[in-house]
Parts: sequence; C-alpha cells; structure tokens
Amino acid sequence: MIGAGPWAAGHPLPMSDWGVVTLSIRMERVAQLIKLEVSDILCNRLSDPRIGLVTVTDVEMTKDLRHAKIFFSVYGDKETQERTLEALDHATNFIRGELAPRIRLKFMPEIHFQFDPSVERADRIARLLDDLRSKEPNA
Repeated sequence: MIGAGPWAAGHPLPMSDWGVVTLSIRMERVAQLIKLEVSDILCNRLSDPRIGLVTVTDVEMTKDLRHAKIFFSVYGDKETQERTLEALDHATNFIRGELAPRIRLKFMPEIHFQFDPSVERADRIARLLDDLRSKEPNA
C-alpha cells in the first residue's frame, strides 16, 4: 500500500526513529502490565506475614525485557521496609511463576525489588507544608 507506514508523508518521525519509538512503547506496556499483575499477586496470592501494606509504584524494564526493577512503597518504619524487602526478595521465584501464565513473553523477566522512597519523601513534604500553614496567622 503506497503512503502507509512510518515513511508516509507527514509522519512526525524519521524512519530511523520508528524502531526506537516502537521499542520504548513496548517496554512501557510490558512494565505497566507487570506493575498491574505484581500488585494483584501481592494482594491476592501472597500470604507472607512479613509483607505489610505494599504498593507497587513503578516498574523499569531493560531494553531486552529480560530484567524488571519493581519499585514499591510500604507503610511503616525502616524495620518494616527492610522486612518487606527481604520477604519480597524471598518470594521472587513464586511471583515470577505467577506472572508467567499472566504475561505472554518469550522470556519471563528476572525481577528485582527496590524500595521507592519518593512516596515517603512526598508525605514528609506534605506534613512540613501543613505545619507551615498551621503556623501562619490568618489574614
């Protein structure tokens, strides 16, 4: 078909960039799917008492889709965070086994968990701002 595809007139990307865009879209789609499925597995399939209130905040994939870094936040103190990370690391093979039938990929990515301090930092900033507002005299 003439005029179809990334080389068609008026297409915003040069032909050489088309593969890069497609790759990054695929990485993002796989990352979002892993985020959704791991969240479901942690809520409904994993019953480790060391895992507290965990939220999967982000997933980063390598370009070859062989490794996924899963960022999480957990409500609690530093000790709770460390226990949760230890429990998630211990459950990695179980989680990968649960992911395999849910995500159809040629290779199931190795998963690595990492604590995401951004939620904790945002909460601290919000509390500081609330303190400043409460100390301001009403105008």
